[in-house]
Amino acid sequence: MLKDGLPKAKTEPRPAATLLLLRDAPGAGSGERPAASGTPEVFMLQRTSKAAFLPGAFVFPGGALDADDASARAAQRVRGLDDAQASARLGLATGGLAYWVAAARECFEESGILLAWDEKERPLAPQRAAALEHLRQPLNAGTLLFSEILEREQLFVPAHEIAYYSHWITAPGRARRFSTRFFVACAPVGQHGAHDQSETVHSVWISPREAVERGKRGEIELIFPTRSTLADLSSLATPQAVLEHAKGLGDIEVNAACWALDHEGSQRLFRRTDPPYSEIHWSDPEEQGNTCFVIQPGIAKRLDQYVTRLTAPNPGVMTGPGTNTYLVGQIDNGGDLAVIDPGPALESHLAKILEIGGGRIRWILTTHTHLDHSPAAAALKAATGAQLLGRPAPAGANQDQGYRADRIVSDGERLSLGTLHLRALHTPGHASNHLCYLLEDSRMLFTGDHVMQGSTVVINPPDGDMRAYLASLDKLLAEDLAIIAPGHGYLIGAPHKEVKRLVAHRLAREAKVAAALKRHGAATLDELVPQVYDDVSPKLHPVATRSLSAHLDKLVAEGRVRQASGRYILSAE
Repeated sequence: MLKDGLPKAKTEPRPAATLLLLRDAPGAGSGERPAASGTPEVFMLQRTSKAAFLPGAFVFPGGALDADDASARAAQRVRGLDDAQASARLGLATGGLAYWVAAARECFEESGILLAWDEKERPLAPQRAAALEHLRQPLNAGTLLFSEILEREQLFVPAHEIAYYSHWITAPGRARRFSTRFFVACAPVGQHGAHDQSETVHSVWISPREAVERGKRGEIELIFPTRSTLADLSSLATPQAVLEHAKGLGDIEVNAACWALDHEGSQRLFRRTDPPYSEIHWSDPEEQGNTCFVIQPGIAKRLDQYVTRLTAPNPGVMTGPGTNTYLVGQIDNGGDLAVIDPGPALESHLAKILEIGGGRIRWILTTHTHLDHSPAAAALKAATGAQLLGRPAPAGANQDQGYRADRIVSDGERLSLGTLHLRALHTPGHASNHLCYLLEDSRMLFTGDHVMQGSTVVINPPDGDMRAYLASLDKLLAEDLAIIAPGHGYLIGAPHKEVKRLVAHRLAREAKVAAALKRHGAATLDELVPQVYDDVSPKLHPVATRSLSAHLDKLVAEGRVRQASGRYILSAE
């Protein structure tokens, strides 16, 4: 066992489903009183203090999947969704429909609210739902199956009115672990719900905002997934708005809390919004909790079976923790290695690369020739005789003018590293000679400065080009990517989502440029910076000026802005 009792062996969590039932706040929109701040209301239950899992916590109705949820009889009582569609929505091969059934079943068991249609496919009348209340106890006891109730009463689960919302997995090391799919639905009219006085001892309809505030005050206990979900719901005004929002969500990322160690061996829990989260999962797939999350210059970090990262001791505003150098190859079997981005010409960094390489470095690849990425290439080549691959350095003081590639790499070129294969992607924008490399064997993409972790990339004309940069980001969306290995910072998960976020960020910044010009009229670069980058510290405005110049160059090239006497003017539409 590790410190704090975390298991060394990975334990598989039980599949589970939770349903967020939503209704309008009483009087909202009816004229009785103004709509309450924080509407809609959500139904919540307090678990008994004797419960084995989450004692005393306020939760949404839900629980583990039963065998009957996946039965053919249950599937026949579902409308609006089949197993293939449900499985595709959840990212499963099969069995997805069982989660919708389980959500409806658990809702009835724990709250008494029966989310069902009658034989004429109409919402269940409140009186009829009340008449079935007595079935909760045998259903809870396991002496009656949900599919039996549906079949006998000629009822159907309206799966198309139950929307998949999120996915949470209990952290390793817990006594009980669940892989829980969260769903949302509008509560049936006239059904108000009540706790079962067994597993749950209290129930309440409450606005998400009020629940969060009560949790902060310590009046009710909320676990992190519940609190996070309530916070998300607080910005949506009606139950239907929540349902439509959920239906419009794209691929839903899993929220799987994970443990990792700091450099002194102390454990810490991480969640999806934490920067090291994706790297921890990638480098610790067995969930042992013994991977280090601290980026330490000069200390090698094994990322997976093919890749080791060494961060150079050149931290700073533009480099974050330092420049990442990657050693790629069959590390454990004594195979040849490639080095991607040898970094700055620092003797300690070069010595460490050579130590890790152990006489096996055969290739040196560069993403681009900025001074924090390629200057060590010449000394590394001299020490190892390795072949140097990349693209020639453009003109400019910030470029490594001594760089000389043995082989100029073309877009789409496939490079063999023993049994592994890297494919080069020409991605100009940050630099005209910028390359990304895709390790096809693991779908890890080495992005240099094209995609960075923790910050946006500076686009510095004349070599930097905003139009080329956005086109190069779009290019990545056509690739099958699993993880991004950036030139600075941690590994980045959900690659396509991150690329889309970067594109949206740049276009939003561009919109601020246009809005500022519309307000200001003709303006100089210096006049625009504080307006367009009002969300950035003034200390960084000199750096922001470079990217603003790139945005303006793009707008001028597109005919949306014109330049005259050092001032920029929005073109007439």
